[in-house]
Amino acid sequence: MKKILINSLKVIGILLIIGATALYFFQEKLIFFPEKLEKNYAFEFPEKFEELNLKASDGKILNGVLFKVDSTKGLVFYLHGNGGSIKGWGDISTKYTSLHYDLFILDYRGYGKSEGDINSEVQMYNDLQMAYDSLKRRYKENQIIIIGYSIGTGLATELASVNDPKLLILQAPYYSLTDMMQRRYPGLPTIFLKYPFETHSYLKTCKMPVIIFHGNTDNVIPYESSQMLKKLFKPSDTLFTLNNQGHKGMNDNPVYLSELKKILENTTP
Repeated sequence: MKKILINSLKVIGILLIIGATALYFFQEKLIFFPEKLEKNYAFEFPEKFEELNLKASDGKILNGVLFKVDSTKGLVFYLHGNGGSIKGWGDISTKYTSLHYDLFILDYRGYGKSEGDINSEVQMYNDLQMAYDSLKRRYKENQIIIIGYSIGTGLATELASVNDPKLLILQAPYYSLTDMMQRRYPGLPTIFLKYPFETHSYLKTCKMPVIIFHGNTDNVIPYESSQMLKKLFKPSDTLFTLNNQGHKGMNDNPVYLSELKKILENTTP
């Protein structure tokens, strides 16, 4: 009996090692699902836009699109989810431009027309800071609102924590990717996770108001994640619960759009 137990523990140990090794070397494929576009792909959107090609510190070119309105109140700097590209994410543009805000969406490395591949958390933060600095040459920082959706929420929170935007809005955020991993793959050692994306840690140093929207039927990032983040709130922070809202389609949710309108109307510098 003792021998069987020892052998069982050995098998479990081997499986954990294999799982952890696979996680370390292939985690980009488990986290990021980019849609790649040819360099000559022509975007088609029903409103004015400018395509921006920004050079990262290592020379790679990152592609973004700036949607414009004639008389802008400011800029929404939007960090999209882990799938697709600007080709699809650009469909949300009118939700923000109709409120008289310009909208900038950046494709991460390997997404859309952006060059290179994602290989570290720090690399992603540096890329976003470069893009943010570029947009600050066009907009005063007190006119910039950072919004992150899903995987973009951790990135958005880190970016906001080291800058001074007017507002940070998180759509379906996670407490951390470490927490998400523990929920989905209990038993795997989290030390091998290259992308912990510690949203909760960055939130503590965000000086601007933080507003969270989360659906209470989200089966990808549980609503509990936002409830955990709420415990770290400042008096100026708010959590909006979207009833019967899943993980996708928040930008079409009428309650979200109604609250967003009120928020943006009250955030004019």
